[in-house]
Amino acid sequence: MEPNQERDIVLRVLGGEREAYALLVDEYKGQIFNLAYRMTGSYEDASDLAQETFARAYANLKKFHTDRRFFTWLYTVSLNIIRNHLKKIVLFREASDKMVLGTDVNFGTDHDGAGNPEERLLETEQLAKLVTCLRKLPLDQREAVILRFYQGLPFAEMAGILEITESAVKMRVYRALEKLKKGMAKQ
Repeated sequence: MEPNQERDIVLRVLGGEREAYALLVDEYKGQIFNLAYRMTGSYEDASDLAQETFARAYANLKKFHTDRRFFTWLYTVSLNIIRNHLKKIVLFREASDKMVLGTDVNFGTDHDGAGNPEERLLETEQLAKLVTCLRKLPLDQREAVILRFYQGLPFAEMAGILEITESAVKMRVYRALEKLKKGMAKQ
């Protein structure tokens, strides 16, 4: 959705046309759910966190500056909700066992059941190693990797979401990739 479309919809909602908010929800619900799922590893938590994101964004829509992108602001709201959720998990249970990012990631390969079973097994093992290493990254680096490679966001948009400079985002991603490379080499 274009920034001007977002702004028009937000202005309609702020003008009393509440039903227009559904357009924003429909547009971004998949991306917000995917972000929450990648950060928590739980479909139930991701669903709850996505709903909470849209509810909180709606409740705080008056605080939104219409000169910014709604998408960027929504991602920031979502990340803050997810961070708070993960902090609660750490306080109440073993976070390392609960923050699995999922192993159903498709890194550009398309398996329709055909192909060499040994290759698929090796790929699955590599993916499991990657997920384990990703899970061990500090939260800020894990966020950066997920936003960049799972969500496919450009650095400029990530900077707005994470509320840091673009060069800081690039450094975070670089450091995370270095840690992932070292972690993968050790396994």
